[in-house]
This record gives sequence, structure tokens and C-alpha cells, in this order.
Amino acid sequence: MSDLCPYCGAEVIEGSDVCDECQHSLTDMSLPEPASDVERGLLRDLVTVLSPHEPLTVSPTATVDEALKKMVAESIGCLVVAEGNRLVGIFTERDALLRVNINAAKLADRPISSVMTPNPATLKADDKIAVALQRMNVGGYRHLPILDGEELVGVISIRDILNYLTERHAATG
Repeated sequence: MSDLCPYCGAEVIEGSDVCDECQHSLTDMSLPEPASDVERGLLRDLVTVLSPHEPLTVSPTATVDEALKKMVAESIGCLVVAEGNRLVGIFTERDALLRVNINAAKLADRPISSVMTPNPATLKADDKIAVALQRMNVGGYRHLPILDGEELVGVISIRDILNYLTERHAATG
């Protein structure tokens, strides 16, 4: 059984991820039809609609003490560890609880790179909100950095997605 590519009209094998003719992604073809305006928005809207926050960053050589103080002072749940605009890791509340915890005084002078999560999952600026939600759900993440190519351009949190869902639900309900 085969279908037609919605981009070029070429015949594609059912279940194919990419059109052999034009190389467009066909992953959206296998999605069930959205049942509500909220579901349509999740599948249509890009993460940029969430107004990603400018990431608060620290260098990999910043100390654990500096990072913790910055998180408390800014009332934030994560710091992006970066060298310039290049992402190298993320340090979250979960990292603080699981890797630092009661050893904060002992680890205070250690570099944040020793307790951060290296090479974190990321999103592209043109990813759909549904991709962000799925990635957060599967990985158990509450924060995801957003990249434009290799450049760090923002960060979103599960709270941003919950606010989006609340606004969409209120608008349709």
C-alpha cells in the first residue's frame, strides 16, 4: 500500500519517514487527526510561540557555589553551561538535589562542569510544541535549551508549555 507525498505528489511507501523524491519529512502523515483546537496547536505551533527565555548561563569553570547562588538570586530552575554561545551542559534543580545535595559545602569550589548534565537534550527553534512536550515527557526533563544550528538561543520550561495549554484551553472553552 502506498500514499502520495503532500509536498511533491510522488508515491511513497506507507510508513516511510522521508519522501524518496523530494526528501521532505513525512512523519506528520502518520499522526492521528487532532481532536481539538488545543491538539491542533500543539502539532502546528513552533516552540518560538512559547517566547523562550534568554538562557542564564555560566561557564564550565564557574564554581558550584557561584551557580547555586545565581539560581537562588534569579529564582530559576536551571542554568545553561556554555562556552560563548555553544552549549556544553545544563545544571538544574534536579542536579543540585541528586549530585550536590548535602555536599554543597564540600563541592562549593569544584567546577560546575563536574556536576552538570553534559550534552543535554535540546530543541531546534523550528520544532513543534508537541516535540518539546514529548521530549520532556520521555526524558523526564523540565527544561530544554533551544538551539539555532549550534548557537544557544533560548530555554523553555514545562511551565511555559503549561501556560500555553492553559491559554489555548481558555480560548476554546
